Amino acid sequence: MAEVLLAGLSDQHPGTVISTRRLDQSQPTLATAGFAAEMMAHTTAESARDSETLQESERLIEELDAADLLVISTPMHNFTVPAVLKAWIDQVVRFGRTFQSTPTGKIGLLRDKTVYIVIASGGFFTGKNPRQPDFLTPYLRAILATIGLKDIRFVTAEAISRGPDALAAGEASARAQIAALLAK
Repeated sequence: MAEVLLAGLSDQHPGTVISTRRLDQSQPTLATAGFAAEMMAHTTAESARDSETLQESERLIEELDAADLLVISTPMHNFTVPAVLKAWIDQVVRFGRTFQSTPTGKIGLLRDKTVYIVIASGGFFTGKNPRQPDFLTPYLRAILATIGLKDIRFVTAEAISRGPDALAAGEASARAQIAALLAK
């Protein structure tokens, strides 16, 4: 469904350059105590360039900051974010670099952009009678807002593991959601 969304966005904006990062093929490094210590010691891009530990984080943040929009395609894994996406988030949500902490709360330092999040789920987590909890969408809204990304739009393909009819219904629903988003 992310490919359908990207194709629609490309049609609306001819000449668009699409940069793809496949987290399933190139997994970000997990944040460690050493990473946390370096993050607190190097709170600017300039300072982080001197830290070998933060090089990957800097590359990911620069890539994210340069993008005009972001499309995240993810499964809902055990009601929440999969580990590989969490690893990416831990690399780009960095104190002093992508957010500041103030007495009144966190302030995002990245410029806002539209973020489309395409979610595949084996069960139902939206609608009138969801059958499973949803810790994914509120988490992604909160963590992305922390770094300044507040224009979040979700596309869901639910119950796709429940046979061919459910898969077809989930895909049809996602396509309708994408069409509605692109019509705006």
